[in-house]
Amino acid sequence: MIVLALDTALNATSAAVLDGARVLASVTHTMERGHQERLAGIVRDTMAEAGVGFDALDRIGVTVGPGSFTGLRVGLAFAKGLGLALDIPVVGVGTLQALAASVPAADVTLAAIDARRGQIYLQSFDRKGPLSPPQALGVEEAQAAFAAYAARTVTLAGSGAGLLGGAEAASLIDPVALARLTAAASEPLPHAAPLYLRAPDAKTIAERAVAQ
Repeated sequence: MIVLALDTALNATSAAVLDGARVLASVTHTMERGHQERLAGIVRDTMAEAGVGFDALDRIGVTVGPGSFTGLRVGLAFAKGLGLALDIPVVGVGTLQALAASVPAADVTLAAIDARRGQIYLQSFDRKGPLSPPQALGVEEAQAAFAAYAARTVTLAGSGAGLLGGAEAASLIDPVALARLTAAASEPLPHAAPLYLRAPDAKTIAERAVAQ
């Protein structure tokens, strides 16, 4: 199975191509903004480096959240459009799951993203899979969730690690790990729909007028 995976959910635009267990190409560009302008070129270059045509792809994987509202929409729209054009499935992968898979397997892995506004997006995993659902927690709640695993060996992944009082093992998603999750997904395939754990910060003109 040949898989293309792409991620624009956090502070990077990345892509990887796998053929079975073999990594054909992997590219990551760190950026806080500009995903929309860079994504198509990065995917094109990654496919060229992989040496395969788009018609050889069997699946496309994409992160679905939580993460940047704009970044998620960019990645999902691109993946769905490409999947429709190629008539192949698009697999949605949770951002926290992909982040946890980007670090070496541990007794417990906590994927934690600094969600701003006093919140952390948090999900815990062991070697068998998720231990909790993805959640948007207050910092103190997240710290308590972290403390609950004090008797176990815990690896922290993501920008929220410092808020939990631990050392960060990785801040970005490894597109190769994302591609492996995409290839491993079994039927029925996870739907590529955005996973929002809170409402967007953006407000309509009417909402802003009321707030004033």
